Amino acid sequence: MTIRVLLADDQALLRSAFRVLVDSEPDMEVVGEASDGAEAVRLSKEQHADVVLMDIRMPGTDGLAATRMISADPDLADVRVVILTTFEVDDYVVQSLRAGASGFLGKGSEPEELLNAIRIAAGGQALLSPAATTGLIARFLATDDPADGDRDQARGERLDSLTVREREVLVQVAGGHSNDEIAERLEVSPLTVKTHVNRAMAKLGARDRAQLVVTAYESGLVRPRVE
Repeated sequence: MTIRVLLADDQALLRSAFRVLVDSEPDMEVVGEASDGAEAVRLSKEQHADVVLMDIRMPGTDGLAATRMISADPDLADVRVVILTTFEVDDYVVQSLRAGASGFLGKGSEPEELLNAIRIAAGGQALLSPAATTGLIARFLATDDPADGDRDQARGERLDSLTVREREVLVQVAGGHSNDEIAERLEVSPLTVKTHVNRAMAKLGARDRAQLVVTAYESGLVRPRVE
């Protein structure tokens, strides 16, 4: 199958560079370009995109708002958003993950990293951008108001439907580990891990692994490490 990629960035030069890179791959093609978030949402529907490479800072409807609109639209349930940003410590990145993005990648990443990100997202996985993503999520979730007990309790209750093993797997996912790594750590098969991950996603209403990571931190199942 050919992965249908939509480029959303207000800089035409960057879009052109990304188009050349993506179109050079035999298993993917650029099906559209958007200069703002509203256009990205519209083209996602019209062009049946599989993956949207989304810039955060755009005029009008920005990438954050567009990500929320895509993740909230049942007709776009299969569309995966990968955030491309110059600001890898920007809190908008975490907000985008909460809104439904599958991960993020810095614009300074190597071409192979970008192509790999597209394939990972299209495969239903999540790009927890080079190891920093998990720590980034942790840092920003740690800034949540600790006095917000009601919200913390509500987050914790989301995990009540999980089995003990599903919680164990969720902790490992939050650590940025792959299914194979989790299988080795828990001494089970990768297929068993995949089954537990899929069940946890279904029970928690998560689109992908990135959403599982956010839930793990928001619920308090995993605590940010203090450096």
